[in-house]
Amino acid sequence: MKHLISIDQYDYQALHTLFENVSKEKYGFIESNYPKKSQIATLFYEPSTRTSASFHSAAIQLGYSVLPINEVTYSSVTKGETLEDTIRTIGSYVDLIVLRHSEKGAAKRAAEVSTVPIINAGDGNGEHPTQTLLDIYTIWKTFKKINGLTVTLMGDLKNGRTVHSLIKILRHYKVKINLISPDSLKLPKEYYKNSDIEYSIFPKDLQTDILYVTRIQKERGSKEDYKLSYDELISLPSNAIVMHPLPRAGEIPVLFDNDPRAKYFEQIKNGLLVRKALLRELLI
Repeated sequence: MKHLISIDQYDYQALHTLFENVSKEKYGFIESNYPKKSQIATLFYEPSTRTSASFHSAAIQLGYSVLPINEVTYSSVTKGETLEDTIRTIGSYVDLIVLRHSEKGAAKRAAEVSTVPIINAGDGNGEHPTQTLLDIYTIWKTFKKINGLTVTLMGDLKNGRTVHSLIKILRHYKVKINLISPDSLKLPKEYYKNSDIEYSIFPKDLQTDILYVTRIQKERGSKEDYKLSYDELISLPSNAIVMHPLPRAGEIPVLFDNDPRAKYFEQIKNGLLVRKALLRELLI
């Protein structure tokens, strides 16, 4: 795998190989024959805190250097430079580019011209594969399985790219998926047609193993509001977990953060390990 553009690149075996590598990262069981002089660029056309910082931190911990380009508005893009020319230019300086872009399909365009590996860190309302890998790892780490679970996806399912990638990866397992969203923000059928996964479109029903909540994507034109109360969250089954890709905008009350079922900050910790494993894989 030269680039990581879509979660479709991962089948069941590749996922569980990644899980093994992430566990090695966590416990320090890593071979020493990995390159230590690599440099990566974080090229972000959209705002980011967790993804940008996570890749930056992962690279530093691996001994790589980082060229951060997080203020693209101050770059040659304002002069009309195309994405393809920017990728060719930055690829002349570094060994790998982590790209976030506002347009769906931008990562694929970048990979078509890049001489160095591209990691898709989110492309418009398309996909966010590294977020999905840390999400599925968090589920596996918590339950020690994925088959047989019920996953409830809630919020902006139309424009939430993390949901789009998660739906795709869950096709490799026997799970039940519940979808909860405002009518105008339903999951596009392209993400669940021709699939063996059992889907249910519920009103607010929180009897589930995993409640995956997303914020309303106002920057992509979504205008609804969707929030959960503390009482609704504590009514979840005792062995359920609540996940959120963050940032949140009031969907989950802060009061719930100390509940052991709240896993969204654990997702962040797992994200660092996953991204370290991915950087190693792509820079071998």
